[in-house]
Amino acid sequence: MGHKNPPRRKQDKSTPRSQLRIIAGEWRGRKLEFLATDGLRPTPDRVRETLFNWIQTVVPGAQCLDMFSGSGALGFEALSRGAERMTFIERDAAAARQLNANLQNLKAQNGEIIQTDVLAWLETRQQDQESKYDLVFLDPPFRQNLIAPCCALLESKNLLRDNAYIYIETESELANPDVPPHWQEYRNKTAGQVTYRLYKRA
Repeated sequence: MGHKNPPRRKQDKSTPRSQLRIIAGEWRGRKLEFLATDGLRPTPDRVRETLFNWIQTVVPGAQCLDMFSGSGALGFEALSRGAERMTFIERDAAAARQLNANLQNLKAQNGEIIQTDVLAWLETRQQDQESKYDLVFLDPPFRQNLIAPCCALLESKNLLRDNAYIYIETESELANPDVPPHWQEYRNKTAGQVTYRLYKRA
């Protein structure tokens, strides 16, 4: 059945755009566009700088997963700093197209964009038959109780290497994210309304 709505691609152009800057590595100083949609909040520069100081020895050669990618700030930063592979998961179609455009602009061959719901994607993983990740970025929309189910599925589907690192970014009022008991908190810090934590899987 025909419809008169404009194609989705054209709507992207009416969405305000912002830019983020890659801090270090191969693409240091490069600016990437992202769609400034409601609820999309790229990890601020100073938070990214602190995080990547924490994981500077982990990133080179790492297999990485960027859940709730949004602008891709964390994933692109990791690729710039030598991550071997990055899987971006992003539900919003326009945001996913922009991630893909940025990968192409950077001529990056080692990134993959999957446009789907994170929990749905995790649910469909085949236990013990998937790639395992060294480093996971988990930065979901605030106040939607997404941390616990994501962490549980990462474990039940056996998607993490033994000594994997998991970065979790939450609203600052969330005192203790519900993570598996064998994930040891390695670092944490609060910046304004955001608390960010790094866990190591023991």
